[in-house]
Amino acid sequence: MGNNQFGRLFTVLTFGESHGPAVGCVVDGCPANVPLGPADIQPMLDRRRPGTGPNVSARKEPDRVEILSGVHEGVTTGHPICLLVVNRDQRPADYDAVKDLFRPGHADAVYQLKYGVRDPRGGGRASARETLGRVAAAGVAKQLLRRLPECGAIRVVAGLTRLGSALARESAWNDDAIAVNPFFCPDPQAVAAMRDGIEDAIAKGDSLGGVVEARAFGVPAGLGEPAHDKLDARIAQACMGINAVKGVEIGDGFGVANATGSENNDALRAPKSGRLADAFLSNHAGGILGGISTGQPIRVRVAVKPTPSISREQETVNARLENASLSVSGRHDPAVAIRAVPVVEAMLWLVLADFALLGRVANAATPGKEPR
Repeated sequence: MGNNQFGRLFTVLTFGESHGPAVGCVVDGCPANVPLGPADIQPMLDRRRPGTGPNVSARKEPDRVEILSGVHEGVTTGHPICLLVVNRDQRPADYDAVKDLFRPGHADAVYQLKYGVRDPRGGGRASARETLGRVAAAGVAKQLLRRLPECGAIRVVAGLTRLGSALARESAWNDDAIAVNPFFCPDPQAVAAMRDGIEDAIAKGDSLGGVVEARAFGVPAGLGEPAHDKLDARIAQACMGINAVKGVEIGDGFGVANATGSENNDALRAPKSGRLADAFLSNHAGGILGGISTGQPIRVRVAVKPTPSISREQETVNARLENASLSVSGRHDPAVAIRAVPVVEAMLWLVLADFALLGRVANAATPGKEPR
């Protein structure tokens, strides 16, 4: 029994396969009267779609979203919102040569072990194409948060901070740079090294991994619960659920293992504003302490593995468990981390929307406490 739904109050169920007729999602839990139309979703889909340049998959998909339900005369009705994107450039025949082979690095073998059957057309649900539904749903989440007074100032931005050995400088982070280079890189000086690295990998028939960093600003303090529903735990779950993600860090992440308490603690000083959320002098915690948002910017880093579909010959076995080799041809991202940038950003929007609604429910049950 598969779990294809994410969230508790603001829920998202994704559907579809890479080379099936369509992909999309069903969003439930969005309140009524939230302004919503295709124009609120399409820009986010445009950022993750393939066929936009030499550094990503050559598959040509317009990825035009259709709203099939849950919206009437430009506002949500409070009922399930179905978002559909038709696959226009699917080529299932491209996978005929590998349908009886288990591709290294893919989910082929575990799908076969679990279900006794698998969809060889681009990996089916294991394909990065599945993430389209998540990004579409984030367009709804973004509109919802804008309508909540305590969350209307939330802004989420993500960028590619590492591609292979090419690194973006922390001190050079520039939000504006992300939108004007094909790698979504926040450091303009790192773009050339990223381009050289990916061109070298393509020439060798190989692929590259990378790191995506997402930052959320304007998040109100108090989102999250202290034990089994921590905000950082849910963010980690959301990001680990993205295809090809193998690691998630919040704040200083694994760097805390090499720090002392005096170095890692975020000291406080009486703020001029009179707001406790402004008292922190640093943000090693990444905007979350004890599973609850501090009001500081949330920082998340996600490690994305190299695309497993490569043209270099690899050892494997076939369906009869005989030794074989394969070289994967077709239209694949040489570094799936590039197009993972808008997906990581989307998952942060989805988690924040869910916790904003959960926070409102919790505060409504607390006498004298207004929604955050």
